[in-house]
Amino acid sequence: MTHSVQALPLAQLALAFIPALAVICVLWRWGLNYRNAIHGLSRMLGQLLLIGYFLVFLFESDQVWIILGVLSVMVLVSSWIALRTVRASRAALYGRALISITAGGGLVLALVVVGVLRLDPWHLPRYLIPLAGMIFSNAMNSVSLAADRMGAEIKRGVLPGEARSIAFRASLIPITNSLFAVGLVAIPGMMTGQILTGASPLLAARYQIMVMCMVYGASGISSALFLFSLAKKAPGIFIKGAGPEKRKDA
Repeated sequence: MTHSVQALPLAQLALAFIPALAVICVLWRWGLNYRNAIHGLSRMLGQLLLIGYFLVFLFESDQVWIILGVLSVMVLVSSWIALRTVRASRAALYGRALISITAGGGLVLALVVVGVLRLDPWHLPRYLIPLAGMIFSNAMNSVSLAADRMGAEIKRGVLPGEARSIAFRASLIPITNSLFAVGLVAIPGMMTGQILTGASPLLAARYQIMVMCMVYGASGISSALFLFSLAKKAPGIFIKGAGPEKRKDA
């Protein structure tokens, strides 16, 4: 027997804010920055409502150029955010990050859409956009960790080859931890969502296996491409940028 997800009235949804408000009260009573929590919750609410309306429009659209435009924005923005931890070298590294995330994430996305799911047409937004979001966000995080660790090691005087190996290993720590924890510590979001919509847990597990493989592959390939593109230029990029970063933070 299967059950579809029930409609969630706004009055019932409001009850979910009670634990969050309790945390805000603790922050306020303890003299901490409760305004930041209110700001974060407000942004979360607004952003999710906006993306909900946008996705309704997107899912009803059959225009390839709109889908490609959304994917382009995802890649451009994720490549910029990935370099948030190395602001002084951001301009010099942006092109490398953009190419790495586009190539690493794009290849994995194409394999999943064409080879695994065999979507017809390939640009079905209901599948393509959520999958692309998972792939590019994980690739972004991996490149961000790689850039941050590579810069730190270079500034410590580590040789580029050794620094690259250290940075690559560090960039894979979060996703590798997820591989060990999935199914034991947590049931991931996609699998949970499918189970809530009435899908068989065994079928949901297959889809989650696909997701874990694709995000691990996209993360590793994007990080490796980014680090490979630096080669022996890393000392010049990171050390040269160390000065402006310190002045900006001062």
